[in-house]
Amino acid sequence: MRQLLYLVLSCIFITSSIQAQPPKGLHWSTDGNSYYKSSEAGIVRVGMPGFTETTIATSAQLTPTGKTSALKIRNFFFSEDGKMILIYTNSKKVWRYDTRGDFWVLNTSTNTLKQVGASMPAASLMFAKLSPDGSQVAYVSGHNIYVENINTGVQKALTRDGTDRLINGTFDWVYEEEFDCRDGFRWSPDSKQIAYWKIDASKIRNFLMMNNTDSLYSFTVPVEYPKTGERPSPCYIYTVQVENGKTIKMNVPGEADNNYIPRMEWAANSTDLVIQQLNRKQNESHVMYCNAASGNVQNVYDEISDTWIDIKARWANDPTGWEWIKNGSCFLWVTEKDGWRHVYEVSRDGKKESLLTKGNYDVITIEGWDEKTGYIYFMASPNNATQSYLYRVKMDGNAAAERLSPANENGTHDYDLSTNGMYAQHDWSNISTAPKTNWVSLPAHTIIKEEKDGPSYPVDPVKMIQVTTEDGITMDGYMIMPTNFDSTKKYPIVFYVYTEPAATTVTDQYGAAGNFLYNGDMAGDGYIQISLDGRGTPAPKGTYWRKSIYKNIGRINIRDQAMAAKEILKWKYVDKERVAVWGWSGGGTATLNLLFQHPEIYKTGIAIAAVPSMFTYDNIYQERYMGVPQENKADYEAGSPITYVKNLEGHLLYIHGTGDDNVHYQNAELLLNEVIKQNKVIDFMAYPNRSHSISEGKGTFQHLSNLYTTFLKQWCPPGAR
Repeated sequence: MRQLLYLVLSCIFITSSIQAQPPKGLHWSTDGNSYYKSSEAGIVRVGMPGFTETTIATSAQLTPTGKTSALKIRNFFFSEDGKMILIYTNSKKVWRYDTRGDFWVLNTSTNTLKQVGASMPAASLMFAKLSPDGSQVAYVSGHNIYVENINTGVQKALTRDGTDRLINGTFDWVYEEEFDCRDGFRWSPDSKQIAYWKIDASKIRNFLMMNNTDSLYSFTVPVEYPKTGERPSPCYIYTVQVENGKTIKMNVPGEADNNYIPRMEWAANSTDLVIQQLNRKQNESHVMYCNAASGNVQNVYDEISDTWIDIKARWANDPTGWEWIKNGSCFLWVTEKDGWRHVYEVSRDGKKESLLTKGNYDVITIEGWDEKTGYIYFMASPNNATQSYLYRVKMDGNAAAERLSPANENGTHDYDLSTNGMYAQHDWSNISTAPKTNWVSLPAHTIIKEEKDGPSYPVDPVKMIQVTTEDGITMDGYMIMPTNFDSTKKYPIVFYVYTEPAATTVTDQYGAAGNFLYNGDMAGDGYIQISLDGRGTPAPKGTYWRKSIYKNIGRINIRDQAMAAKEILKWKYVDKERVAVWGWSGGGTATLNLLFQHPEIYKTGIAIAAVPSMFTYDNIYQERYMGVPQENKADYEAGSPITYVKNLEGHLLYIHGTGDDNVHYQNAELLLNEVIKQNKVIDFMAYPNRSHSISEGKGTFQHLSNLYTTFLKQWCPPGAR
């Protein structure tokens, strides 16, 4: 489930086998001593540490024959020998990201520029990749995989059965949304085979969204969407021989429609694949090797949890890739089985594992590793879960982690680390310090170049706080006090919530506090603003903190918020009659639950794009955190806001886009039906054909902001009393 929060730009570690679209982070060279960037001059190599620039491909070289301007580069990729450059341009959105477009290949040796897949419809190619030997390009178009010889231009279809429901080389809606799976095929290291996912979504029913405004007669917009309780789309792994098109199905054990395969890569050779399989409940993980020629499968490493097992997208900025070390004899693995998220070294046969990051702290993300120097680099914050710092640890596991981020820079750090760990682009801010960007050499963290600081804009004074509830739960939060605060008077308070496992709201980072929807100066108008992260949010506080919410969404997270608010209402300057709460998506769900379950606390609520009934959301997300509803229906009912509508006493504004493909507009109508049944009165606003972000259409944001602000001021009036 996706949350609408402030835009935070993260620096992402990317290896030389960069594949992701849209681009993430810098294009570091294989040796880590330079990086590549695109500019008006073309594609340039920047040498470290002196930042000397060398043009690799000029603008003229990147101008197609008969055209007067160079290609507009969305991303670019080098062949392993550096002679071929694959250019991604003319990108278009597929659901969330622009993963579809046109591709061109520049041969720097012959100075020739050719379009790949020129016979295909414009902007229809996805995830194009150069073969390791640089002679071919493979890509997905129309749910089939193609390969094209760069020199001859001869194109060959490697799959032919692709449809909108039988998907080769990419994924269906729910795999993309909840597993971050998009790029669905991999070249073998010897360039002779391609391994790929095949998703059979033929049994997944369409959810029909209604479009009433784009034509005289309404029409439906179908989305294949597996609601919770529905079996997963069958998922298969195949290999195909590039030369003759022969395919081999991997004989992965278990029912294909009762398991997930969120990860697949070549196993550091061209004979075997390695996959991770999760059961439907996502509390059993199995690492398996698949023989590419025979399809035979060998299970090598298992993990079982009482709750759920997070996949790589949770602790790595790029969910593709497998972290092989020691020439493929071992791999790095992240697990929370000892109560903290830690990195282990696992032998290839799965029989031996060693803990590398020792201590009572969580690895937030792995930023990279370098076997030459013998270090793993990762983000962590052992003492403050709202912050983030760069650490390194020896790969032999015999030393404590060493913090590299400066001791005098408290807050949130981001790094785009070179492949050898020697250099990084570094960003730092905290709740009251605007972003600062520089380039550093590591491990000394010596600044070698300063960039222009990030945007600085007026922000209200923010205080990081902690609140301990009567249950003994200490929650991190932020607080913005009214301008010209007078402790002898009482002020209205507005809580911003999310509370679910998808995201936190409280980070010690510039711009992370405040209210982006309020039309005006909230502090100046006299509101107290607070946000708190309770149990179940993915803060680096250990496994218990994150996973105590299992089968308890709508209960534990709601109790934490309410009990914290109960403590805050003891403050003499807080007006108990003017207490508001609001949120979006999962935060909208929490808003409904708080307003309905605790009417004695919350008097006003604004819920946007919420999930009033857990039975309506997708199976991967909801079943991961709540179990399969056929087995514990009562937990779903107990956590769903719709169960508690009868308790509503305060004022509710509910907002939803009718074109929301994520949290369907169906949710709004189910809630309204229950409101009618219980004879409750609420305010309601539907935004025609707007998606989950409610961002489409002229004037939409301004209208939403005005609506939000007007309602809040009406029922939770601002100012001191």
